[in-house]
Amino acid sequence: MSLLSTLMTYTLPRSHTVRLRTLIYLRWLAVLGQAIAVFVATQYLGIDLRLDMIATIIGLSVALNIGQSLILPQNMRLNQRDATLTLFFDICQLAALLFLTGGLTNPFAALILAQTIIAASVLTLNATVFLAAVSLFFIGLLALLHQPLMLQTGEVLDIPRLLTIGSWAALSIAVVFLGVYARLVSIETSNMSEALTATQLALEREQKLTALGGVVAATAHELGTPLATIMMVSAEMADELKDRPDLLEDVELIRAQARRCRDILADMGRTGHDDLHLRHAPFSAVVAEAAEPHRHRGKEVILRIRGEVGETAGADQPQIPRRSEVIHGVRNLVQNAVDFAATAVWIDLDWTDEVLTLRVGDDGKGYPSELLGRIGDPFLRGRFARPGGDPERPAYKGMGLGLFIAKTLLERTGARLTFANGSKRGKGTVPLSERRATGAIVEVVWRRDEFETRRDTVRGALGTNRPLEV
Repeated sequence: MSLLSTLMTYTLPRSHTVRLRTLIYLRWLAVLGQAIAVFVATQYLGIDLRLDMIATIIGLSVALNIGQSLILPQNMRLNQRDATLTLFFDICQLAALLFLTGGLTNPFAALILAQTIIAASVLTLNATVFLAAVSLFFIGLLALLHQPLMLQTGEVLDIPRLLTIGSWAALSIAVVFLGVYARLVSIETSNMSEALTATQLALEREQKLTALGGVVAATAHELGTPLATIMMVSAEMADELKDRPDLLEDVELIRAQARRCRDILADMGRTGHDDLHLRHAPFSAVVAEAAEPHRHRGKEVILRIRGEVGETAGADQPQIPRRSEVIHGVRNLVQNAVDFAATAVWIDLDWTDEVLTLRVGDDGKGYPSELLGRIGDPFLRGRFARPGGDPERPAYKGMGLGLFIAKTLLERTGARLTFANGSKRGKGTVPLSERRATGAIVEVVWRRDEFETRRDTVRGALGTNRPLEV
């Protein structure tokens, strides 16, 4: 994505973001600095200035500050129009002072950059361009028209014309450069803040779902014994009440409802004794749980454990924490792969004595080569944008927020992520379960000594339920 497109396509609302109090404080600081500069110039440097006109111009800023402080609440946030007009006034006021005090020969001429930087940081692109154009206009005007500085002895303080042209060029370039720089930093900060907020919301949602799953599992386990007792007793009562059809009907109703409760808890729970399983699980179990919501979306999702497919693969595999960050992060990676896969997604698990490796790949078009270095940045527009768009998903804009959330959450667990494209070589007659990814590939690597759960603390995936703390 080019620099120009970054500046032009940023359309997030940025109105009502400038506090009136902030601009008032900055203007008071400017008034104080201007007054001190004039005092020192006239009293200690012997420079002859038009104090009447200078005092009038400074007084306009004082009057505006007092008026805004008295009329408007200081905690008010200015909209785009009001903030633009306020900064426009400040530029005009400073330009008027510079006109009376030597123009660009005045070393304080650099302060004319301040309003453009403020606008680029908090205002829209149109407002920033307008204020930058006003600053450039006044810089060019002051290079041609200004009252030269003069000592009280009548000596004129002037600089060579070449230095004046140099000052004009330097200030003009600084307005453009600092404006672009400030805006890019502001966009990056705003995007990162919003993306981190989205990440936090996603993590909170996953944590709530995990906590809910724990409650359901504990409930299913704790109610299993009472329901079994009800079923057994009601069966004995039914045998004894065969000659009492009126009571037998009630007993059968009790058995049916108890059976229904058992089925409901079986659907909601996770096979009873699994409080510890909710906190620690085999590597493949955690990854399979994360990928489960995307297994039935029209693409083949193949889980391979050390190159093998099937429930018996990967015996004696590592136990890892069943953390919300891991589940949600992996789920986002699988979702992204399924979204852009042509027919299949491969999830490969492997481990050594030092590291755990998860690799998610697909047979889609892969990442655009020009964006590979930026994959994982938030709001990465046009990730899969091609001339004419993507005919398979014409409405998809590729914001990159899902990958950013996945990258951020997984990195919080100590993972290192690498994004790449697979080889585009022919598939031949290799079975689907044995093929390699030819599209986008994400590799996630954890250090085992920092991430894996120690076996002596887990002692198997199952354990005794503990009372819930309320």
